[in-house]
Amino acid sequence: MTKKISIFNNKGGVGKTTYMYHVAHLLARGGLTVLMVDCDSQCNLTAYALSDGRIRRSWGEDGNSIYQNILPVYQTTGDIRQRAPTRVSDDYDLFLVPGDLRLSNFEDLLGDTWNSARGGSEPAIRAQAAIHRYIEFAAERIGADLVLIDLGPNLGALNRAILASSDYFIMPVAPDLFSIQGTQNLGRKLVAWRREWDQCNNARDPGPLSVPTGRPTYLGYVIQMHNQRSSAPNNMTAGWRIYGSRIEPAIQENIVRLLSPGDQVITWEDGNYLLGQIPNLHSLIPYSLRARKPVFDCTHADGLRGDHIARARTSAVHFQEIVATLQEVSTWP
Repeated sequence: MTKKISIFNNKGGVGKTTYMYHVAHLLARGGLTVLMVDCDSQCNLTAYALSDGRIRRSWGEDGNSIYQNILPVYQTTGDIRQRAPTRVSDDYDLFLVPGDLRLSNFEDLLGDTWNSARGGSEPAIRAQAAIHRYIEFAAERIGADLVLIDLGPNLGALNRAILASSDYFIMPVAPDLFSIQGTQNLGRKLVAWRREWDQCNNARDPGPLSVPTGRPTYLGYVIQMHNQRSSAPNNMTAGWRIYGSRIEPAIQENIVRLLSPGDQVITWEDGNYLLGQIPNLHSLIPYSLRARKPVFDCTHADGLRGDHIARARTSAVHFQEIVATLQEVSTWP
């Protein structure tokens, strides 16, 4: 069964889109069929993966952006469209449901219909489940092994609907005060959303409509954007270690403790939820963005010079730990 994994943090600026883009490429190169879904209305993932011309076509009347596929639901004129995702690579099976700046408009409908959905209203639940149902279609259309969903950095109605559809979620975090504080808001909100989605599912009449369970399971977190020093413990500079050492206790207290009673946390053998560390790749990222290819594929032809070429070539190693974990997750029943 296809596993859907959201990449999510309610704090922005932690490099989640860059992280997801690189991990998806490595997973696809490893033989998996991977579907990326851009549900962040900033569309950074889409800008990373597609040319401007392909983006414009995805936004057009016959386009396949996430917004175009749920537009009839938003306009209350029909149900989801079933338009195929865009192939990102000719060399391996990596696909994208393009993002759309207009997706934020759909959030108003989700907010307006939420109370009715909790009361069992079929039209309201159909709206809440629209993105869920389209992602299910897109994954089946391409035979995806994994779906990776990029969410915006907020705790609004749109993310409530998308997270509800996910089997698992991962939190990219930066070793800073704001990421640590953000775990408090996120944990409490996830508990409330689980309770409210239970109300939706318990109140509605059973039927063929596919509706999210609202019970995403926490896989863990990835530390990103820290500055690196080869001689330092964990290769993290002293300034970053001040907050880096506080992340695991905050995760245990604010996420694991709160979600465990609802069976929404994976139990890892070592009891630790750190899935990997991605250092700040600094000036390599602009080259990667401009070339619309992963850092580890960038070369002299993309403008790299000197030490940058060697650093880019070896950068894939930073992602291997989380790639191995997600390869394992893809085999779970």
